Amino acid sequence: MINVCYCGNRGIFHGITLSAMSVVKYTKSRVNFYILTMDLSNLNEKFLPITDEQISSLESIVKNVNDKNSVTLIDTTELYKKYFLGGKNDGTGYTPYCMIRLFLDLLPVPERMIYLDADTMCCADIKQLWDIDIEDYEFAATRDKVGHIFIKYSYCNSGVLLLNLKLIKKTGLFEKCRKKVKNKRMFMPDQSAINFLSVSKLVLPYKFNEQRKIKGDTVIKHFCKGFVWIGPFFYLYNYKQWQRDIVRKKLKTNMFDDIYQSYDNFDESLAITKSCKN
Repeated sequence: MINVCYCGNRGIFHGITLSAMSVVKYTKSRVNFYILTMDLSNLNEKFLPITDEQISSLESIVKNVNDKNSVTLIDTTELYKKYFLGGKNDGTGYTPYCMIRLFLDLLPVPERMIYLDADTMCCADIKQLWDIDIEDYEFAATRDKVGHIFIKYSYCNSGVLLLNLKLIKKTGLFEKCRKKVKNKRMFMPDQSAINFLSVSKLVLPYKFNEQRKIKGDTVIKHFCKGFVWIGPFFYLYNYKQWQRDIVRKKLKTNMFDDIYQSYDNFDESLAITKSCKN
């Protein structure tokens, strides 16, 4: 059994669906998905929560692969208001939905969890990550391609995390992170807080969070921001897996085409894409 967590709002649900489809494609293990969401539409009209109907759609998709798979929706609206609303990192360039993973120690979830950003896709069995021993570590993660150069060598990307919530509760890591995010403005606030406040983390090979080109041993591809040098200048890019033409042309890969086709087949009856626009 593998536990996987995503965070997001209604508009990103198609990305979560594609990612979850890639997870169940490659593993024979039962997967329990936990989806954290919240309603902040009073701050931004786009910040609508993922709906029960969307969760039912996702559950039918993942159960089509393994009828023991499950999907649980958890609303964190009140927790966000209590811990983060009005804080120093309100209105940053990063969605507040990134921060709600910092509530996992307060929620009724298993004590061992894989957290995935919505813009990730599995390229192999995620059980390879799940089976890593982190009994003595708060979490395991891969170095951030940019941050480990410009911030700190051990600075990790938080888009893929193997979490030991039992130890996190003992050390108070997420509790400390919530306080820091509320009271100190930071670049990439939740990611930086996790990195700088952790007392024990295991650094993983890039195959578990490949932030550039997919390689032969890649387990998880992360479609995060990056840059390339063109002469004396650099060019920023931010391709996502749901931008299919860009994935094929810019990343020169067709390995997700079967997932796209399966998504389209489900989309005809479940109206997943349409539900993201409501």
